[in-house]
Amino acid sequence: MSPQRIHSHSGLFDVVPLMEPSVLSRVPQAPPARLPAFAGRMANMPPSAVREILKVAERPDILSFAGGLPAPELFPVDEIAAAHAEVLARDGGSALQYSTTEGFGPLREWIAEHLQGRGIPARPEQLLITNGSQQGIDLVARVFLDPGDVVLVESPTYLAAIQAFAAYQVRLVPVPSDDHGMQVDKVAALIAEHNPKLIYLVPSFQNPQGTTLPQERRAALAAIADDHRVAILEDDPYGELSFAGPPPRPVAACGTSNVLYLGTFSKTLAPGLRIGWLWGDPAVVRKATIAKQAADLHTATLSQRATSALLARFDYAGHVARICDVYSERCQTLLSALAEHMPSDCRWVTPTGGMFVWLQLPANLDADAMLAAAIARKVAFVPGSTFFVGEVRRNFVRLNFSNQPPAMIAEGMRRFGQVVAEAQAAD
Repeated sequence: MSPQRIHSHSGLFDVVPLMEPSVLSRVPQAPPARLPAFAGRMANMPPSAVREILKVAERPDILSFAGGLPAPELFPVDEIAAAHAEVLARDGGSALQYSTTEGFGPLREWIAEHLQGRGIPARPEQLLITNGSQQGIDLVARVFLDPGDVVLVESPTYLAAIQAFAAYQVRLVPVPSDDHGMQVDKVAALIAEHNPKLIYLVPSFQNPQGTTLPQERRAALAAIADDHRVAILEDDPYGELSFAGPPPRPVAACGTSNVLYLGTFSKTLAPGLRIGWLWGDPAVVRKATIAKQAADLHTATLSQRATSALLARFDYAGHVARICDVYSERCQTLLSALAEHMPSDCRWVTPTGGMFVWLQLPANLDADAMLAAAIARKVAFVPGSTFFVGEVRRNFVRLNFSNQPPAMIAEGMRRFGQVVAEAQAAD
């Protein structure tokens, strides 16, 4: 069986109940005694399936392919430590003080120059430093969305984006995907039918599918959204993790003014720094800055200054190239193991970057129901149902390959293959 197989998507998809209660905790449905009722928005705000699974998968005896975790052995720990020490020795008082909401000036200047190298006409004053790109999703939703508004999303889409939008009581409308990502030719009709305010997508090495939107689709999407006065929120945490040459040019580099761009150092430096950014029209960034002031005042001053000091003397491009080499090897190991251990009627897209493989199991299997058996065999994954908006699809699995060395990937897929074989036999 060749690892070049692809899966296809058609129809509309639904958010699915997360997991079996024996495996995952539930959000309480009523507040403790003597407290008022929870806000209505909490009724439809699910917990993160990934975070809940990690409570089990973090056991050292379990091989986990569940979290979207970068490889910790690739974190530049010594360099980050030296940067913090330098900043504390030189500017300790300022580094530990309150700061501006917009972010540390030299850091924004570095990011602006870096984005210019990827084709985005960024200026420092168009950037807001955020607590990871995840906060950027929340801030854009807070600025644009009222209850009942519509957001177009890929199908499937990033789970934590579903969570973030749920807090604002909006309606998510899925756009069908194929092995190249969002089917952009469907977008105009969906705009006409649903009148969305926002289109959200992860165009490069998508989470969970691993797909990458072709350049011509990116340009077409930007033009369609611009014609209909719909904003695009481009979430690009994986865009630099390309295994096959230069990464694609972002949608934000397509020459329209309707794109808001989110980036982060979480996948290239370290997620614990919590340094991300929002770029876009200055008026939108200003509104997002005001919203951030109400949320947390500003991103951690010490982290910003230390990251800036690190980047001033660090071979960032060489570091990212090394990450890509390691992840490419791990991805190929995972694909080879799937070809060896999965049934012949499984399907997947071969990613050209990023951190995930999206596995379609035989139609009769339920990945949610298989999770407990997988944990018993000391292997963990994320059932794909939780990434969908629309019709329930239970025979998908998201597998992360970045966080395990090749030998453990091969062993983990051997165990997972046993789980799949047992599920087939029991059906």
